Amino acid sequence: MFSKQEGKDNLPTATIATVDYEYIQHLIRERSGIVLDEDKQYLVDARLTPVLRQEKLSSIQDLVVQLRAKPFNGLHQSVVEAMTTNETLFFRDAHPFEALKSKVFPDLLVARETKKQINIWCAACSSGQEPYSIAMLAKEFFGLHPGWSTRIIATDLSRDILARAKQARYSQLEVNRGLPATYMVKYFKKEGMEWQLNQEIRNMVEFREMNLTAPWPAMPTIDIIFLRNVLIYFDVEMKKSILAKARGLMSSDSYLFLGGAETTLYLDNRFEQLYYGKAPCCRLRKS
Repeated sequence: MFSKQEGKDNLPTATIATVDYEYIQHLIRERSGIVLDEDKQYLVDARLTPVLRQEKLSSIQDLVVQLRAKPFNGLHQSVVEAMTTNETLFFRDAHPFEALKSKVFPDLLVARETKKQINIWCAACSSGQEPYSIAMLAKEFFGLHPGWSTRIIATDLSRDILARAKQARYSQLEVNRGLPATYMVKYFKKEGMEWQLNQEIRNMVEFREMNLTAPWPAMPTIDIIFLRNVLIYFDVEMKKSILAKARGLMSSDSYLFLGGAETTLYLDNRFEQLYYGKAPCCRLRKS
C-alpha cells in the first residue's frame, strides 16, 4: 500500500494538527481498514498534497473542514484513494512468479484436467502490473495446452487506479521495472511515450472494485490467490477476517501467496506455509 520510497528520510516534516490527523486516521480506517500509525503525518501530508491542489485548498486543516461539513462523498473518496494507492511493478519479488511456472501451473494442469480452467484472484491489484504479469505467464504456459482457459480477477479499492489498470498503458520507467525484455517485445507496442499491452493479454484480466474490509461480492472458487503486501496494513482482527474469507474461496489444493513480510502464523491455523524454491506459499492443512 505504501511505498518504501515515501519513508521519513525522503520527506519534510509535516505540520498537521493532532485533531485533523485523528480525523484522517478515522476516515481511512473506517473506509479501507488501513491503520495509520501515529508517526505517519509525513505520509498523509505527501499523499494529500495533490488533493489539496485539485480542490484549491491551502492546507489539510481546510481539507478536514470540508470533509467534516458533509456526509461521505466524492471528496472523501478522493482522500481514501490517495492514501491507499499501491506501489507495484511487473513480476515484483520474482520468486512467486517462478513458483507459478515451475510448480503451481504444472500441478494444476494435472489437478484441473477435467474442467481445464483455473481461477486466479489478485487482490489490491493497483495499476495492473501484477495481474498482467500472471496473465503473460499463464499465456506462455497454458497456451501450449489447447482447450485450457485462465480467468484472472483483479480487484482494488480505488476506482481511479482500476481505470488506469484497464487502459494497460505504461511509461518507459514502468516497463523497465521488472518486465523481461522478451515479454515487452512480444506483448507490448510503443505508442508515443508509453507502452500499450496487447488486447489478448488485457482480455484475460477482469477488473472489479472491491474493499477487502467490506462484505465481499460473490466470487468463484479460486485456485490461486495473490494477496501480497496487503495484510501488513491491517490490525490483527481484520487480518484474521480477511484470511478467513480468503480461505472460504479456496479448495483443498488451492494456493495463497502473501507478501514477503506477511504470514498466517498466529492468525489462522487452518493454513500451513510451504516453500516452492524461495517462494513462501500458504496451503490449507489436510487435517
